[in-house]
Amino acid sequence: MTTPRPETLAKLTPVLTKRWLSPDAWRIGTYEQLDGYAALRKALKAHPDDLIQLIKDSGLRGRGGAGFPTGLKWGFIPQGDGKPHYLVVNADEGEPGTCKDLPLMTHDPHALVEGVIIASYAIRASRAYIYIRGEAVHAARRLRNAVQEAYDKGYLGRNILRSGYDLELVVHSGAGAYICGEETALLDSLEGFRGQPRLRPPFPATHGLYASPTVVNNVGTIASVPPIVLGGADWWKTMGTEKSSGPMIYSLSGRIANPGQYECSMGVTLRELLELAGGMQPGHNLRFWTPGGSSTPLLAAEHLDVPLDFEGVAAAGSILGTTATQIFSDQDCPVYATYRWLEFYHHESCGKCTPCREGNYWMVRVYRRILAGQGTHEDLDTLLDTCDNILGRSFCGLGDGATSSVTSSLKYFKQDYLDYIEGRTAPKLSDKQLVGAH
Repeated sequence: MTTPRPETLAKLTPVLTKRWLSPDAWRIGTYEQLDGYAALRKALKAHPDDLIQLIKDSGLRGRGGAGFPTGLKWGFIPQGDGKPHYLVVNADEGEPGTCKDLPLMTHDPHALVEGVIIASYAIRASRAYIYIRGEAVHAARRLRNAVQEAYDKGYLGRNILRSGYDLELVVHSGAGAYICGEETALLDSLEGFRGQPRLRPPFPATHGLYASPTVVNNVGTIASVPPIVLGGADWWKTMGTEKSSGPMIYSLSGRIANPGQYECSMGVTLRELLELAGGMQPGHNLRFWTPGGSSTPLLAAEHLDVPLDFEGVAAAGSILGTTATQIFSDQDCPVYATYRWLEFYHHESCGKCTPCREGNYWMVRVYRRILAGQGTHEDLDTLLDTCDNILGRSFCGLGDGATSSVTSSLKYFKQDYLDYIEGRTAPKLSDKQLVGAH
């Protein structure tokens, strides 16, 4: 294993991860010793509008996948409308390969709690919610403990730090539905209804939780707020690129020597990330990879030097997404990988809209035929036609995300499909697994 070059090591920028290895990092005592709640004290002395402008100036963009400018989203909240305002944190991390929010909440929950308080103060919210995935029992336990510690120390509740500002924070566990990672489905679930996406407009900024102005942000986005308040917008922009500022946690998994979380300045390349992670596993060569989770179009080995920021990945034909970088080798099959992802999206589709509900159901069956050696050339046209009828025609992004690996794998690895269809590759599925595929 080669040692990373100094210029590659310089890409590591621990901001959100800097406390993770500290003893008892999840406890408020450790957090306070390491700059904890200093940003809150500074923020409470500022005008809420100045905080919104600070976040705008920093260029912080959403870390949940869409990359929408955070300060702009906060600025959409109407002020002086007489309605209650809400902050909702989307901690429903459930996409295959995505695993950066759970370790953040497990190892440094107070970073999220402090970010929630500052963001709520900025948008004039007196109540905030963290919607966490139901299966994330350990992270939820740590988070609830951190919230209680914050209440006990006067960082939450009435008259926070004698500023006159009040905030109640609730940690809510969902029931493990991937669709509730979509912000409007999350809001429906939080209100006690079945989690299904809403038709927009109206948007959550004016008609969100309980039909009131609401900001919905990802865990990583909100946890980035305290360091920006402490360090300033100019400091934040020293990391990353011009249009994608700050550091990002890249979750590396798959055929690599050292999988894990690597917090780097945005714009780092996969080549550099692989260098930091010790390279590919022995005997494996890079073949395909996802830059942002299973809902982002696949990229190939030729994209090793694509800058992993919002603009760079988009120019390469994919999406930065949640920076869940799943790495596959020449010993992995892109057809089978796509099939497994599609099974997930078919299972997690809420069924509200026809394109997603029916399209994913039938595409799974086409893939089963192909992988059982019973596919036809027409099946490939059927897949592309089905994707065309799902993309942009679904209520939410689940349908769009499900098509990503299908169209991109056909773009780069069509020969792999033909090898199954024309009998050059042995079937991966048996006739028993083929039941219902016709």
